[in-house]
Amino acid sequence: MKKKPIILVAMLILLLDACRPAPAKLQSKALDETPRILVMSAFDAETSALIQRAEDTTIVTAGGRTFTLGRLGGKDVVIAQSGISMVNAAMMTQAAVDYFNLTAIVFSGIAGGVNPALHIGDVVVPAEWGQHLESVFARQKGDAWNPRPFKSDYGNFGMIFPQPVEVLRPGTNSAVSDQIFWFKSDSSMLKAAEKLTDQVTLDRCWLKIECLSTQPQLVMGGRGVSGPVYVDNAAYREWLYQNFKADAVDMETAAVAQVAYVNQLPFLGFRSLSDLAGGSAGPNEMLVFGNLAANNAAVVVIAFLEIWSEPETLPTAQ
Repeated sequence: MKKKPIILVAMLILLLDACRPAPAKLQSKALDETPRILVMSAFDAETSALIQRAEDTTIVTAGGRTFTLGRLGGKDVVIAQSGISMVNAAMMTQAAVDYFNLTAIVFSGIAGGVNPALHIGDVVVPAEWGQHLESVFARQKGDAWNPRPFKSDYGNFGMIFPQPVEVLRPGTNSAVSDQIFWFKSDSSMLKAAEKLTDQVTLDRCWLKIECLSTQPQLVMGGRGVSGPVYVDNAAYREWLYQNFKADAVDMETAAVAQVAYVNQLPFLGFRSLSDLAGGSAGPNEMLVFGNLAANNAAVVVIAFLEIWSEPETLPTAQ
């Protein structure tokens, strides 16, 4: 039996393994001990709207991630850009929890409008967030769908039957989990934000080039939903409103709310409507009004930070 081919293969494997980049080392201690609020966003336009208003900024990196330390609205913050969608958002949130001494989490960004009573440019601050695609894709039986042994408290969109999220209970190392659909915003943060309703003026025009037909408003309470899809479908948008009574749909916030819940950190999300999630007669509006919406969300977040005091209660979920 000839061993040379086997030896050559083994040498090739060792060579390829040596060429692989070294895995990122986990941070063993906090990068900064100052108590800070994590202010997150998903992509460049949202993050830039925050950083350009921040003071005393310093950029730090860890594990291939970039964080901006500074002051925003008079508070010590760490600003982080998660990247788009649920897994990226959850990973960045947990990384920030591990690297910094966080006291609370805030999300600032854009979203698709679901509630037909709302308009592009409006900023919504939901009281709770759910994951609309944590679901069972059911079997079809004749003209009906059979999700057994599962059930859904929120109906179905064709084969899609929404389910609660299974979350490892905070403070345990066992397999004890909670079944949660709605992750609650922190009550003290929401109460503080409510004071801004008549105090903040939102932009109606972007660079005096594109203007909205209505003056954007700040909308408090209600629900938001998130999922790993970009929603631009009129029928699905209508179903989201009918079944969840959601004001907005995005791709990150509920994931961040879940990580905040697990780490027992107060959380609040601010989302400005950049489009109608497929509900408008013409093309999707995000490319036209995305920057305006990102700016409006940032304006409200900063106004919130200016008036908010440290939370007195921990977030809850049901």
